[in-house]
Amino acid sequence: MEFSQLRIFQAVAEEGSITRAAERLHRVPSNLSTRLKQLEEQMGVDLFVRERQRLQLSPAGKVLLDYTARLFALHDEALSAVQGGVPSGTFTLGTMYSTAAIHLPSLLAHYHRTYPAVNLQVQSAPSGELLTGLLTGELDAALVDGPLELAGLDGVEFCQEQLVLISDLDRPAISRALDVQGSEVFAFRQGCSYRARLEAWYASDRAAMGRVMEIESYQGMLACVVAGSGVALMPASMLASLPGRENARVHPLQQPFASATTWLMWRKGRLGANLNAWIELQQARPDSVSALQPGVSV
Repeated sequence: MEFSQLRIFQAVAEEGSITRAAERLHRVPSNLSTRLKQLEEQMGVDLFVRERQRLQLSPAGKVLLDYTARLFALHDEALSAVQGGVPSGTFTLGTMYSTAAIHLPSLLAHYHRTYPAVNLQVQSAPSGELLTGLLTGELDAALVDGPLELAGLDGVEFCQEQLVLISDLDRPAISRALDVQGSEVFAFRQGCSYRARLEAWYASDRAAMGRVMEIESYQGMLACVVAGSGVALMPASMLASLPGRENARVHPLQQPFASATTWLMWRKGRLGANLNAWIELQQARPDSVSALQPGVSV
């Protein structure tokens, strides 16, 4: 069993397709198929269940995927240790969609320029899925909504977000959840922390949410809201970046729903050179929350 085989196995497991995994790894599909078959023969088990055009992990494959993430993390840790703590290897960062779009571009570019030996990979998902990725070892760190008090995780504050409710221009001012009781709501899928905050806002006023339509982008949410179909919750910084925002009405919220803190989180004991380098650049930002509060942890 070689690391190159495990890289292929991991890519196929995450993509669910040999073709997409080949595109990701810049390899030909036939090569991946051959290497996967060799790995299965070496281990004496089937790692995938072939279902139509998609590959699903077998029970043995799920076990190996967990060990694969841990092996890669240990490999990067060992490499960093023998190189005197110099950032190198793969660093996988998870992030919420709005954070990736608004707060990360300049920081990512700075990190790439400063540490070219690091293979920085960014994965966007709702907070719940990012936390799962941290706990399973698939992610080295993640930018998630907080504050968080989960056993096994440490973190520092990344930024503050102002949250606003938006509607079409014709809707009267909204001051409480009862004002929009029964209205259609546009949100990300379950696991999104902002969706959970919106549900808590309704619950605090004992108001019934209308039908929840799951949308996979803030642009889509805005478009549906502007069309007069309902309401949505999003960071004010995200709204300010969207074309067509002038066609939506913004409704400020009251605390504790008006603001949220984004945290950089990682597993305890996994603060390696790559993550340390990221934290140093993050704290050097003029607008950094963690620059104002060094050493904050949960």
